[in-house]
Amino acid sequence: MTHRRRSGLVATALGTGFLIAGVTVAAPASAATPTVSCTSAKAALATKLKTDITAAIANRKGTIAVGLYDRSTKTTCTLRSTTHYDSASTVKVTVLATLLWDAKKHNRYLTATEQSLAKAMITQSDNDATTKLWKQLGLTKIKGFLSAAGMTQTTPGANGYWGLTQIDVHDEQRLLALVTAKNTVLSDSSRAYILKLMGQVISSQRWGTPYGAPSGVSVHVKNGWLQRATHGWRVHSLGTFTGGGHDYQMTVLTQDNSTMSYGINTIQAVAKVVHKDLAAS
Repeated sequence: MTHRRRSGLVATALGTGFLIAGVTVAAPASAATPTVSCTSAKAALATKLKTDITAAIANRKGTIAVGLYDRSTKTTCTLRSTTHYDSASTVKVTVLATLLWDAKKHNRYLTATEQSLAKAMITQSDNDATTKLWKQLGLTKIKGFLSAAGMTQTTPGANGYWGLTQIDVHDEQRLLALVTAKNTVLSDSSRAYILKLMGQVISSQRWGTPYGAPSGVSVHVKNGWLQRATHGWRVHSLGTFTGGGHDYQMTVLTQDNSTMSYGINTIQAVAKVVHKDLAAS
């Protein structure tokens, strides 16, 4: 099935070799459970977000990492910001950013083929398109972009296994910041192109961080999902949002999920309270 191939579930394309049905992994016990931390120009908003995000994940199994930044209210929330996860398809935003960064360095536009591959990679999470671009770029260019972007805690997957790139909330939030605000790493046209494609993701893949976003807010998203023999399902969502007097970005990374839908529900529980609290602020 074409849709299944493009859905990000194909282990061979992700380079894992471990797509095992029915794996259930309990969340590991922890002596000191990390807590949500929030700061804001609006003290009451920080308190509200900390309380509501904590409540949203209180009864959720799995290992959950959260990053939120709202430029409008100078609000930041973090949970497990430096815990590493297999990227699954969220790395596709990094692949596109690297492609555009490298093209800018060589003062050229993307070719028609590159544009076609980029659109399939982001809007449909097409793995074959990602593999072609990953091979074209090579690790040297990918690492070059990561260095330029200050994404120092991200490690590209070896041997072409882009889905096993190691990411954390800190670096994904840094990437989203580059995509959403003027900077010297990505040109304005490159940023607009990335956001355009993230805004055109097919409806079946628009779950996660967009959940509960108020009407009238522009939504850009890229998700990732991958099951392996250890840590069950990894389910991740990156989103950027503008409107209603706010300009914010959110990253939620999860693993140790019993099913993909369980991970989605965890992410959406977080997203729902974030959108609600910011809309009310």
